[in-house]
Amino acid sequence: MELTNPAPPQPTPLPPPFTHASPPPTLLTQGAEALLYRTHFLSPSHPCALKHRPAKPYRHPILDKRLTKHRILSEARTLVKCRREGVSVPGVLALDAEGSGNGSGGWMMMEWVEGRTVREVVVEKGKSGEGLEGLMGKIGRAVGRMHEVGVVHGDLTTSNMMLRPWSASVQNGTRVMNGDGDGEEARTVGEILEGEIVLIDFGLAVQSLQDEDKAVDLYVLERAFGSTHPEAEEGFQEVLRVYGESYKGAKVVLKRLEDVRMRGRKRSMLG
Repeated sequence: MELTNPAPPQPTPLPPPFTHASPPPTLLTQGAEALLYRTHFLSPSHPCALKHRPAKPYRHPILDKRLTKHRILSEARTLVKCRREGVSVPGVLALDAEGSGNGSGGWMMMEWVEGRTVREVVVEKGKSGEGLEGLMGKIGRAVGRMHEVGVVHGDLTTSNMMLRPWSASVQNGTRVMNGDGDGEEARTVGEILEGEIVLIDFGLAVQSLQDEDKAVDLYVLERAFGSTHPEAEEGFQEVLRVYGESYKGAKVVLKRLEDVRMRGRKRSMLG
């Protein structure tokens, strides 16, 4: 029997507003439910992120359309709420939750966040540990503020956090800080730990006031540190310390976290 090579997977078509964009959107990552592109908003000088939820052929069209609409609107509402309450998240620029009725799925355009993921920074700095204590504190403060306004992320990992420099410009691949004339020398992006934590990817987020939900959020982040950053796992205690200081309801949540850990250990032992 003659063997043939399987056909390469076909790229997912972009929704109508972006099919003729110039330059075309650049695919950054693809998940189970959505694709993330870099494109521009109104003008090429205004970069933005495009999250496209393509239609799923394995789902009934009516059900797929309802799920897509619900998930896009839910994520957008959560981002708007966070933004309004002072949580650092990408701003929502535009969306089409129904995909214009042409079966292409829905999409949402968001503010482009400059910087690097916290995962990249921790991996780079994890061995030396230099400067990570301050970064861990910023993570704890950002998560505490998000929980204080009643939002649970649902997928807290260091890949879903960006470290955005306070004020910077990039010149020939080197980020130059625009400070107050303190004479700071130009440093490469990987050497900069100053900035703010911006939480991203709220596709699984919910609005909840339940302490249990917030404790599970922290547990997910703790497990992410243990598996992705074992060399920096001890630094997670600084995340919890600052979380406890920055959020009035943290004491109850941290107590619940102990219970969630116990249940997690039991599940691990029982398989």
